[in-house]
Amino acid sequence: MPTKTLRVAVLFGGRSSEHEVSIRSAASVIANMDPRRYEAIPVAIDRNGRWLDPATSAQLLPPPAAGLCGLRDIEFSHQPGRSRGFDVVFPVLHGPFGEDGKVQGLLDLADVPYVGSGVLGSACGMDKDIMKRLFHECGVPTLRHVAVEREEAESRIKDIEREIRYPAFVKPANLGSSVGIRRVAARADLVAALAYAGEFDRKILVEPAVEAREIECSVLGCGEPKASLPGEIVPAKEFYDYEAKYESDETELIVPAQLSDTQLRRIQDLAVSAFLAVNCEALARIDFFLERGTDRILVSEVNTMPGFTSISMFPKLWEASGVPYAELIDRLLREALERSERNRRIRLDPK
Repeated sequence: MPTKTLRVAVLFGGRSSEHEVSIRSAASVIANMDPRRYEAIPVAIDRNGRWLDPATSAQLLPPPAAGLCGLRDIEFSHQPGRSRGFDVVFPVLHGPFGEDGKVQGLLDLADVPYVGSGVLGSACGMDKDIMKRLFHECGVPTLRHVAVEREEAESRIKDIEREIRYPAFVKPANLGSSVGIRRVAARADLVAALAYAGEFDRKILVEPAVEAREIECSVLGCGEPKASLPGEIVPAKEFYDYEAKYESDETELIVPAQLSDTQLRRIQDLAVSAFLAVNCEALARIDFFLERGTDRILVSEVNTMPGFTSISMFPKLWEASGVPYAELIDRLLREALERSERNRRIRLDPK
């Protein structure tokens, strides 16, 4: 008996400075879906927050993804049971208004299955200040940090210098893809960097710079969360900024990373611990610092919807761990449907 084709609404774009990265990730997801099992229906969110119809959305995608989409009419509704034309949502959204719990809350209200962490995990994974507090609470080693509100940043200069010292990194608390980040080595740099980061977020994070290797490890939470083989980022520039991630051909990705057996196991264990500390579900990429000279391993951050582009570490690490891209997508979609079914069994009637 033929298997029913699952209709997947691939949600991408969004009101975020990571809009373009999301388009690339969505194109890669669509291009790697098994067309015998899935029909990818593109749904773009433009920079103003408007949800576009599939035909218009497909025009934003590069080839070959644009030609692989189903363009059937669909309907999204926040009311349970009112959405039509699709079975599950793959929200390939990065950054605010997509990866931070807002879209996840909307999909929960609509009783629509979706890939990725729920509201709590998404929100905690987006806010680096809250994330690091959870790490500390759960004994996950991470860099110390100072978080300041944009309006108070200038008045907190001396506090920051006393707690963190130079050199340091200044970054928006609620953003990814290395947007808004600057390395600072003096007060004048710090003042400018705080103002710059404040253009992207109301909360700003400052943490010390460390001389370290940058290691990444992917986690799948289908049942018991499992960690992939780690990989290493070797940026051509001073640090792994937006250009190094998405525009430079000089950044080197080493998969798997050259680590001792002890280091490998420690990173995999910490990846799962960080995943659980932030209440992640389904998938995440965990970023690490492996400090030179001491071999101290520190968790930098959790990414609850990591990049899915053709050069992104998340799929590359799983491929190196024996899970090809198409199978990775299959696992995530299957888990989304299973989780939705489990949630529907939760009792809502108190009597």
